[in-house]
Amino acid sequence: MAKQNIRIQKTNIKLSGSERKELKVSAIENGTVIDHIPPQSVFQVIRILGLDNIPNQIMIGTNLDSQKFGKKGIIKVSNKYFESEEINKIALVAPSATLIVIKDYTVVYKAKVEIPDNIKKIVKCINPNCITNHENIPTKFIVIDKADLQLQCHYCEKITKKEVMNFI
Repeated sequence: MAKQNIRIQKTNIKLSGSERKELKVSAIENGTVIDHIPPQSVFQVIRILGLDNIPNQIMIGTNLDSQKFGKKGIIKVSNKYFESEEINKIALVAPSATLIVIKDYTVVYKAKVEIPDNIKKIVKCINPNCITNHENIPTKFIVIDKADLQLQCHYCEKITKKEVMNFI
């Protein structure tokens, strides 16, 4: 695993005679923030995007307090902007996530990820007899249930559920 640089600043705040401790993570100058990730999905997002193998500075937080979700995860990646295929991967494992693009410490784009209607070349078909598992044919799926995430293979029509999904 590549060595990552993480900067954390510890601050003490006085509140009515008691001391509250907080950790503040530095803002990134350029890059992408993936916010509102379900805490149990943070490390899966890191794996499927291959973030554990890049030299960029990465800041990770999990089980952080969230007014909207109770708990959340966040990933900040310096000098990295995600392609649509990578954003689709995020949407499949963290459909509540928000993508925030930062340039010169300024938010230039912010949007909630969305599960697309069709998935291509991202997920492996679970059917061992599917042609995509024997030939050099890119996988294609139709998303038949976005709420419970179920994908139907274009070739063999086998249904792949979120619990057994394998990323290519």
